[in-house]
Amino acid sequence: MPPELTIVLVVLLSALGVWTALAFNRLVGARNLMREGWSGIDVQLRRRRNLIPSLVETVKAYGRHEQDLLQRVTELRAEATPDEPMGETQNRENLLTDHLKRLFALAEAYPDLKANTNYLDLQRMLTDIEDQIQMARRYYNGAVRDYNTRVESFPSNVVAGLFRFRQAEFFQVEAATDRAAPKVEM
Repeated sequence: MPPELTIVLVVLLSALGVWTALAFNRLVGARNLMREGWSGIDVQLRRRRNLIPSLVETVKAYGRHEQDLLQRVTELRAEATPDEPMGETQNRENLLTDHLKRLFALAEAYPDLKANTNYLDLQRMLTDIEDQIQMARRYYNGAVRDYNTRVESFPSNVVAGLFRFRQAEFFQVEAATDRAAPKVEM
């Protein structure tokens, strides 16, 4: 083999090696951003779960006949496990969000509860946590979008397939009440 051809071959193989390393590192970076995003969601979900017992105890004093709703909120909170698959977390959190909305609707039925400062503080804190969950979810879904784009796009999809990078799922919070058309009464 002529020395010129050997040099060209070495340069091409080196360039391919450098490109593969760069593509791999970009995929790892995108995956780590996605993991960081999921961690942010997890922190906010834990904050919400920790706040729920105080909210339930406050409401209990006013709504003894609402025991089923309070019990279900408590059960959904207790069902959370740190290592469950994202799909299960997503479904449970959607149910919990629906039940929490019903819990807040109780305030309309109990004017004393609506005026209770503990309840109002807890409601404000929970609203703040829900906002934080939404921000964390948007960050995570953006990181998933970027990661999935790298996994699917040519030529990085070649490296992704070679090193078994798989597409990630978006975290969707879908409550039936979010999709319903708002009622307008006149």
